[in-house]
Amino acid sequence: MLLKYGMMQLGPLSFAGVNPILKILSIVFSPFVFLGLLTFVISMASHLYVLSKVELTYAYPFLSLAYVVVAFAAWFLFGEELNAARIGGIALICAGTILIARTGSTIADDVPVTITAKTHSTEGAIR
Repeated sequence: MLLKYGMMQLGPLSFAGVNPILKILSIVFSPFVFLGLLTFVISMASHLYVLSKVELTYAYPFLSLAYVVVAFAAWFLFGEELNAARIGGIALICAGTILIARTGSTIADDVPVTITAKTHSTEGAIR
């Protein structure tokens, strides 16, 4: 949502007559686009954490719930259309995610690490 709003603030893009690298940097560092990219990085980091704990086939479908949130947020914030076909698709996404959630997941147990160290006796040593 931040990326969309940021790009709306920038208006139509044109690379005509400008250095493309400077144009891309000006886009990336515009406030809302930058916050959107930062949010995306945080989201991916949390997803990587989840992937380290549960099965991929369990975790990945939950990403589809982002489509549900974005569809309603875009309708509410930007006035985008939510017709019957889109609402039906959203219902299928929710139903599929619920079915997957009900199957459960094998959570990766933290394997305890045993560290053994050799100790040296100081008995009889001259100090």
